[in-house]
Amino acid sequence: MKRSTLSATFIIQNAVLASNLAKKMEHQLDFHGISFTEFMIMHHLKGAPLNTMRRIELAQHVGLSASGITRLIAPMEKTHLVEKESNPRDARQSLVKLSKTGQKLYAEAAVSFEHCSSGLLESLNEKQLQDLVDLSRRVLL
Repeated sequence: MKRSTLSATFIIQNAVLASNLAKKMEHQLDFHGISFTEFMIMHHLKGAPLNTMRRIELAQHVGLSASGITRLIAPMEKTHLVEKESNPRDARQSLVKLSKTGQKLYAEAAVSFEHCSSGLLESLNEKQLQDLVDLSRRVLL
């Protein structure tokens, strides 16, 4: 098979894989009352210093536009999962912070997420899984 055909096949298969995994994770996270994308937002905030990020950084990490992240964060603010803070370095930008409520919900949802993730990838041994993570990271860079 030609490299270009292989590349196209990889992209298509990866898109289908991502969609299927997201649907399965979405179902698991429904029990916690959050979507997969909301979980990803919470995950990135939890890993950030002071659980806080600029909206544009958060959008890049989650793979959304700046307006898309704003639309997703608005209901999360209303349910007190995240809080808006002013940016001490730039008054034109606001920061998003994972609230205490959000931290608690994230901790609970992360247990379900990890359990489901392990089940979905149980056919891979640890080395195969590490190789897959490493290769995916190389593609994303």
